[in-house]
Amino acid sequence: MTLLTNELQTHWANIAPLLSIRNEREYNAAVKRLNALLDEIRDDEKHPLYGLLDTLGSLIALYEEEHYPIPEATGAEVLRFLMDEHGLTQSDLPEIGSQGVVSEILNGKRELNVRQIRGLAKRFKVSSAVFV
Repeated sequence: MTLLTNELQTHWANIAPLLSIRNEREYNAAVKRLNALLDEIRDDEKHPLYGLLDTLGSLIALYEEEHYPIPEATGAEVLRFLMDEHGLTQSDLPEIGSQGVVSEILNGKRELNVRQIRGLAKRFKVSSAVFV
């Protein structure tokens, strides 16, 4: 073995457990580690551990895509969920229009238009893509 290979093996033995996400226990540990890194690094791309933060975030995202897939949902279903989460009624959504218009959207009789989607995305601080 070369000197470089020996050095890599030594360091890898210490780093590999930080980058392994094969089960729920390792996933939870990785999320906790990522949150700690985010608290320290924030958005400082020059921080020496920024690469670890980026890599760990990607590994967590891959694990989540495989183990926690996001179900397909219509714009009306997303809207209904957000209304429930925020304790809103149909009349609380002037971004969409009248209570009658909101009712028609929630009942599938009408689709959200671009103006309504933009207003909802701004109100709920989400991507407009969630309503499409």
